[in-house]
Amino acid sequence: MVTLREIAAAVGVSSATVSRVLNYDMTLSISTRKRQAIIETAEALNYSTPRNRNRANQQQGLIKVALVHFLAPERELVDPYYVAMRLGIERRCAALKIETVKVYHTDARPDANLLQDASGTIVIGRHDEDEIDWLRHHCRQIVFADYVPPDDDIDSVSADLWSAMEKLLAALSQRGYRRIAYIGWGDRRAQAFVHWMTAAGWFDDRLFRSGDNTEEGGYRLTRDLLADRRPFDAIVTFNDSMAIGAYRAIHERGLTIPGDIGVASFNDISVAQFLNPPLTTVHLPAEEIGEAAIELLLERVGGRDLAKQITLASKLVWRASTRQPVEK
Repeated sequence: MVTLREIAAAVGVSSATVSRVLNYDMTLSISTRKRQAIIETAEALNYSTPRNRNRANQQQGLIKVALVHFLAPERELVDPYYVAMRLGIERRCAALKIETVKVYHTDARPDANLLQDASGTIVIGRHDEDEIDWLRHHCRQIVFADYVPPDDDIDSVSADLWSAMEKLLAALSQRGYRRIAYIGWGDRRAQAFVHWMTAAGWFDDRLFRSGDNTEEGGYRLTRDLLADRRPFDAIVTFNDSMAIGAYRAIHERGLTIPGDIGVASFNDISVAQFLNPPLTTVHLPAEEIGEAAIELLLERVGGRDLAKQITLASKLVWRASTRQPVEK
């Protein structure tokens, strides 16, 4: 194994200087030419930093990853958010030469042999307690993506949906919206919606509807809201697919977006920017969630015992489906 001292002797610098250069210490005062010489010499001698050696050892222990999805394959394929998350996992695995096997939701339990044969398992989306217990029993290492299980000893990666909803509602209020409806599942974003709207004194349970998080679900729930003739000036949907359905219901009634009703959503799938009008949405880092899940598995295989629950930031993307802020 090549040492720092050997590289230092070949270049004519100290071992400490070599260490700082190879660890990308940009505060080190050294010429560009000398820095390049150190890097090229290390590469020529096949030097590997302790961090990289540790990563290589971890990768040797992570040979196959099973992806357990809460959606059936036909549902996942029409949801660009979850497709992007899976692609993030698969691309990271391909770069690390890790095999992947996909296990989709069905009425029956997954094949336990598939999970036991994998070095680690990434579970995508929400699963109930019985399913989680079953998975823990049959998986060597397990990481949840896009869901935080109640168990404190399970790794997970997710977006901060509560904070994202609060930021979205605060910004909508700055645009003059007060009677805001919501359609979608009762997850963290729905809980945050109820909490924030109640604190503002604006919550109306007749403008809060739960249902299927699909385009058809968005259409049906929005149509029902409009049929109730309970006035609202904006609607927040669980995801962009539901927003597409909401667009259809609003246009069928001869109403305009955002003139009559503003629409805002979550996920920022690629089609959102091409709707008429383009959709205001919260960008959730789907691919990054998938990539981070692989990193957590690598750490677990490498010997980490303490559980990690990583929360990634979201970003509001303002487009023409909501009006501009009200000038004060």
